[in-house]
Parts: sequence; structure tokens; C-alpha cells
Amino acid sequence: MQLTELSRGQLENLLVDFAKRWLAHDGLWFQQVEQNHGMEEAIRLDAGSWEQFTIIEAKRIMAFLEMEPDGGLENLKKALHYRMYSFINKQEIIEKDSNTIIFRMNECRVQAARQRKQLPEFPCRPVGLVEYSGFARTIDSRIETKCLYCPPDNHPKDSFCAWEFSLNHNKD
Repeated sequence: MQLTELSRGQLENLLVDFAKRWLAHDGLWFQQVEQNHGMEEAIRLDAGSWEQFTIIEAKRIMAFLEMEPDGGLENLKKALHYRMYSFINKQEIIEKDSNTIIFRMNECRVQAARQRKQLPEFPCRPVGLVEYSGFARTIDSRIETKCLYCPPDNHPKDSFCAWEFSLNHNKD
């Protein structure tokens, strides 16, 4: 069967399945590195990978949505809805004020899988700092990123991580 023969529902299901496959591969890669070299080295290598991937992902989303660079928080809000894991995680964006938004990951497939396996939470903060700041800066170089909480930090039951994005109007 060709893609052009699929119904809209089938295409939507395929998109979600692609996102799940991608995340499964990312997790399996990480576990192999962790088993062979330890958690610290796995996080270091994962951060290096995300440092590159997040820029590629942001640029591809910008091209897909025909976004101009430096489109501010409005472009960031749109782009966050098109990230690979946005199709399989539950997330929300809260407008704090005209220069600041908060992105919260309410249900995280990675953390849910670890909970099912009775494993401790994945300490993703160092990788998240690289990932979210790089993504936001690619969308608009004036956006500054702050982690509000992310494992291994304590977090509310209804959210695993939260990131604050602020537009710095004084930055060139």
C-alpha cells in the first residue's frame, strides 16, 4: 500500500507510530551506552547528540511551517507542537506574560516506561537543558531558556518537567 492510498486516520496513526519508533530507537541506543559505559557517559553522549538533533529538528519545522527566523515566542509555540515527541506525549504551553511562556511536559512516554519497569526516573535535566535551549535559540536567537524543574529534580505529580522561555528584546 502506498502513502497516497492511506486515509487521513491511517496517516495520523502512522505519524504517531513513527514517533514511537523514533523514541524507541533513542531509548535503546541510550540503554546500550548506559550498560556499556555507565549513566554519566550515556548522558554526556546523549546531550551531544541532542545538541545537533534539536537544531536540525527546529530548522526542518521552520521550513515545513514556512517560518522566518527570529519570529519570537509565537513561532516557538507553533514549533513546539511539531516536535517528534509532541505526537506521543501530553504537553501544554502556558503564557506567563507577553515576553514569557512556560512549556510543561505533563505525560512523558520515557518516564512512564521507566515507571512501568519500576526503574528510577531518568535524570534528563542535563540533556533537556541542551535540547530545549538549542531548539528555542534556533527558532529565535533572542529566546532564553530556563529549566523550572526536570528529573532528577522534584516535580509535581501532573508534570515531569517545565521550561520557561523568555524573549530578550535587548539581545541582538
